[in-house]
Amino acid sequence: MSDQPAFPILDLAAFARADAAGRAAIGAELDRTCRETGFLAVGNHGVPDAVIEGLWSKLTDFFDQSPEVKHALAPAPGAPYGYLGPGTEALARSRGEETPPDLKESFNGGPLAVPPGETDPDALAFCYAPTPWPEAPQGFREAWEAYYREMERLAARIMQAFAVALGLPEDHFESVIDQPISALRALNYPAQDRPPETGQLRAGAHTDYGSLTILLPEPGSRGLEILTPEGDWRAVPPVPGAFVINIGDLMTLWTGGRWVSTLHRVVTPPEWAARRRMSLAFFHQPNWHAEVKPLAGEGGETVTSGPYLMGKFAAANG
Repeated sequence: MSDQPAFPILDLAAFARADAAGRAAIGAELDRTCRETGFLAVGNHGVPDAVIEGLWSKLTDFFDQSPEVKHALAPAPGAPYGYLGPGTEALARSRGEETPPDLKESFNGGPLAVPPGETDPDALAFCYAPTPWPEAPQGFREAWEAYYREMERLAARIMQAFAVALGLPEDHFESVIDQPISALRALNYPAQDRPPETGQLRAGAHTDYGSLTILLPEPGSRGLEILTPEGDWRAVPPVPGAFVINIGDLMTLWTGGRWVSTLHRVVTPPEWAARRRMSLAFFHQPNWHAEVKPLAGEGGETVTSGPYLMGKFAAANG
C-alpha cells in the first residue's frame, strides 16, 4: 500500500505479484487502515475501462428519462430492487436520526442468477427477487451485468487481501463468498435548483451493512465525506483510475470489532450544487447461508448472512 495525501491506496497488482513477505507487509498496512477508518482506494484493479465507461453512458441516458418512465420500475413494498426516486430515502434514519429525504435517485439490482438448489423462501423472495430491467436505453441490462460480474471478481480479490491483513490463509473467505448475495446501486444526485432543507444532504450519514462496498464516484466528483476517529468530517479525494472501498457492519462483526465500519455521507460542495453527480456502489455480501462469526479470539455475536441483511434492510425501510 502507498499513500496519497492522507488517503491510503491498495495496489492490487502489486499484491498479486508480491511474495509471501511482501503480501504480509501490504496486509499489515491494510489492517492498520481498516482499524482506523475502514476507507481506502484500490488501484491497478484490472477492471476494464470499457466495462466502466459502457455502464456510465447507459446510466446517464437512464436517469435522463422522464419520472413516469423511471417510476414504472419502482419496487413493490419490501422489495429491494428497482428504481427509487427523489424523496424516497433518508439514509440517516437507519441510525435513528430524523432528517429530510436525501437529494438523490437510484436504480438497484441484485444477483444475476439463483444458485442451483436454493429453496429458502426468504432468499428467493428477497435477495434473489428479479431485477425489473428498463426497456431503455438499449443495452442497459448487458452493460449492468458486465459491470456486476467485474465487481464480483474484484470483491473476491479484495477479500483475499483482507484475509492476509487479518493473518489468515488467503483463501479463508472463499467458501462463504462463492455465491454472494451482493447488490449494485447506481446513484444520481441531480443538480440542485434550490437551497436544501435544514439537515438535508445528498446522502445522510450512515454505515453500510455488508462485508465491503466498492464505490466508483463519477471521475473528478466531490462530496463524499467520512467521520474520522477524531470526530471530524473529512473529504474523500477523487483518485483517478481507482475505486473507493469501505468495510461494512458485517465485517466489523466478523472481526469482533477489530475493523471499523465508518460513518460516511455525501454533501454538496458549492461548486457542485448546479451539477449532477453520479456514482456506482457495489455492496458485497457473503452467501445467503454463510455463518458469520467473529474470528478466533474475538468476541461478538454470530449471524447468518442472508437473514442478517434482510433484517438490516427491513429496519431501514420499515
